[in-house]
Amino acid sequence: MLLTQDQEMIRDAVRAFAQEQLWPHAARWDKEHDFPVEAHQGLAQLGAYGICVPEEYGGAGLDYVTLALVLEEVAAGDGGTSTPISVTNCPYNAILMMYGSEAQKQKWLAPAARGEMLGAFALTEPHVGSDASSLRTTAVRDGGEYVLNGTKQFITSGKNGHVAIVIAVTDKAAGKRGLSAFIVPTHQLGNAGWVVARLEDKLGQHSSDTAQINLENCRVPAENLIGEEGEGYKIALSALEGGRIGIAAQSVGMARSALEVAIQYAKEREAFGTAIFNHQAVSFRLAECASRLEAARQLVWHAAALRDAGRPCLKEAAMAKLFASEAAEQVCSAAIQTLGGYGYVSDFPVERIYRDVRVCQIYEGTSDVQKIIISRAL
Repeated sequence: MLLTQDQEMIRDAVRAFAQEQLWPHAARWDKEHDFPVEAHQGLAQLGAYGICVPEEYGGAGLDYVTLALVLEEVAAGDGGTSTPISVTNCPYNAILMMYGSEAQKQKWLAPAARGEMLGAFALTEPHVGSDASSLRTTAVRDGGEYVLNGTKQFITSGKNGHVAIVIAVTDKAAGKRGLSAFIVPTHQLGNAGWVVARLEDKLGQHSSDTAQINLENCRVPAENLIGEEGEGYKIALSALEGGRIGIAAQSVGMARSALEVAIQYAKEREAFGTAIFNHQAVSFRLAECASRLEAARQLVWHAAALRDAGRPCLKEAAMAKLFASEAAEQVCSAAIQTLGGYGYVSDFPVERIYRDVRVCQIYEGTSDVQKIIISRAL
């Protein structure tokens, strides 16, 4: 695939921002578990929050290939910072674009696309990971409102986000056909029923908060129901294609930074009278990493291009996420190996990137789930 001139210009603009405003601070954000508000504001000004949202709703009106480019560049600057942006673009924006009413788009999509609100997606529960049909969070109609009760687990931006799409049970007897989707403002917008029960102490991505959320008699207007009752399962699954493309792009971005650090180090570090890059044991390792990374990037772009063309890409998105996330861990591990002892300590960024990238094999569907999807398509 070849990029258009406009796509290259956008990529280069985001790359410049990421290298100037994200990369130099990423180690501190990681150490202090700091959510970089100013950096997010800068990315919002670049249009990163609403890449695929039409201009009439405050977005950039671009495509999924461009979204993949943006997420790769942001992740190359800091993996944790790219995750809330990925979630806001897809599934949050994508669901509202596809299923939201005109009023919902004006009230809840446009501010997110402009970067004025950070979106979240609340599907997973403590006892439910990949099996989305077994949710227990309930939504009961009470006059002109729905009352939500339950617990959601591993919610990106659960603390710092402003509004979430929540999947809840409206008809227990109907199984997965009894799920519905709701727009739920968080405590950031004064919703006392959105309770941040705890923040997870994670292996990596410390600049992105991951929270357990208790919905305690959480009331939302009936107009916040997305689509019709019983469409929640379909709505939840509809955005996973785009989300998987985003996570795959993140994986490529993080691994690219690790590889660049390793290459630079290998050209500067000397052993046995020459730069270690001149030893085939090192240069061949890096050559394999570069090849894996380019293959992953092409899988991401291919899946994104299919989605932009309106063609089915469930299998291709799963392939991109599976290959890119696993290749990224291999590349980051090889980068640590190239730096030797220095790769294992926090003086150099590769150990942080290794920690950040590991979750890409888990969220938006584990590698095992991706293999199930691919195998079903064979």
